[in-house]
Amino acid sequence: MILFTHYPYLASFILMAIGLYAIITRRSLTKKLIGLALFQTSALLFFIATGVVKGGSSPIYKAGVTLYHNPLPHVLMLTAIVVGLATLSVGLAIAVRIKEHYKTTDEIEILK
Repeated sequence: MILFTHYPYLASFILMAIGLYAIITRRSLTKKLIGLALFQTSALLFFIATGVVKGGSSPIYKAGVTLYHNPLPHVLMLTAIVVGLATLSVGLAIAVRIKEHYKTTDEIEILK
């Protein structure tokens, strides 16, 4: 089956579904942030998996090698990891401040 030969794509899809489910269905802000982190991780995994070429070599010149991995997705994902970490830390800091003020992280209770 083709899904089992392309397991990074399958893992990416499963992580994306779990993250999206957590974002949509959970009422706690911290659980929503964890779902957001899972969703982001799935996108990172997908883009990194697209840069790999079966039978390819690392993008360093070697005599006789003509097939290389594409380094661009990997480099871009390093930047995305840093941005995602900063976003998650700011979100957690805001969640802590909300918890201190409202004594809960439940979004329904906060809206009341």
